[in-house]
Amino acid sequence: MKVDVSGLADAVQKELMAYSQKAANEVKIATDKVAAQGVAELRTTSPKDTGKYQRGWRKETVYEDRAGKRVVVRNTRYQLTHLLERGHAKRNGGRVAAKPHIHKVEDKMIGEFEKSVRKALSDS
Repeated sequence: MKVDVSGLADAVQKELMAYSQKAANEVKIATDKVAAQGVAELRTTSPKDTGKYQRGWRKETVYEDRAGKRVVVRNTRYQLTHLLERGHAKRNGGRVAAKPHIHKVEDKMIGEFEKSVRKALSDS
């Protein structure tokens, strides 16, 4: 590509805009992929009593524009997540043991996301 000196700034800006858009798209793809993996893993590692809590994991896109995206992994029975993850008091005294399952998956998702973004940005 041949660029005239007078148009150098415009050419650099155009290339940087193209790179930033490509990088943003790669990050969005990584976000969706990691969120889907997190939902699948939470469904397998969650405590199962009736199975409604275990099947209730969803991913939801809460914000998206051309530069970024936010995805939330949540449970439809959100009232139980804290009680199961940390344990709780029983009605007649005593405690129910905690069944930590969210924190482990969260840490794994963070690592996977960072790895996916680094790979996507180094390839582009």
